Amino acid sequence: MNTIVDSQMQYCRACGKQIHQTAAACPGCGAEQSSSNVSEKKILPAFLLCFFLGMFGAHRFYVGKIGTGILQILTLGGLGIWSLIDFIMIIIGSFSDKNGKKLIQWT
Repeated sequence: MNTIVDSQMQYCRACGKQIHQTAAACPGCGAEQSSSNVSEKKILPAFLLCFFLGMFGAHRFYVGKIGTGILQILTLGGLGIWSLIDFIMIIIGSFSDKNGKKLIQWT
């Protein structure tokens, strides 16, 4: 099986059917799913903030990572390297908020 598709799947809390992690309800039994591993923050604002203001860590402030946001201001985004890595992580869906929840929704 495709591991990318498998990593985006989870099991229904009520019936155990495999569903996508962003599903609000199970299509099989209709049980509501809590999105405890998905951030409320969106990818698009983080993407735009990182693209235009990444050297100042604006995207890190957006997701609540204040400490590393300040470090990015002081180091100019790690001389651009840290900002570039964050930019790539945002695009591929690996970036997380301060609680470790992934940003997976664009809008």
